[in-house]
Amino acid sequence: MVLRNVAPLKGGYMITSIVGFLVSAYYVSDVSARWGFAFALFFVLMFVASLISMTYGPDDAMYNVGR
Repeated sequence: MVLRNVAPLKGGYMITSIVGFLVSAYYVSDVSARWGFAFALFFVLMFVASLISMTYGPDDAMYNVGR
């Protein structure tokens, strides 16, 4: 499967996924292990999506960054 024309995500999306994972791993898991695991899994999937968008982003999308 070849991924093409994947829209690049903003940097805040990756930061949100990292901070969300840390908060859910440390604070939410103390309250409820099931909810902590569910939130951690969700934020890991967000992080993977941000990595995929960085890797397979279209070349033309970078021309409009910073305008």
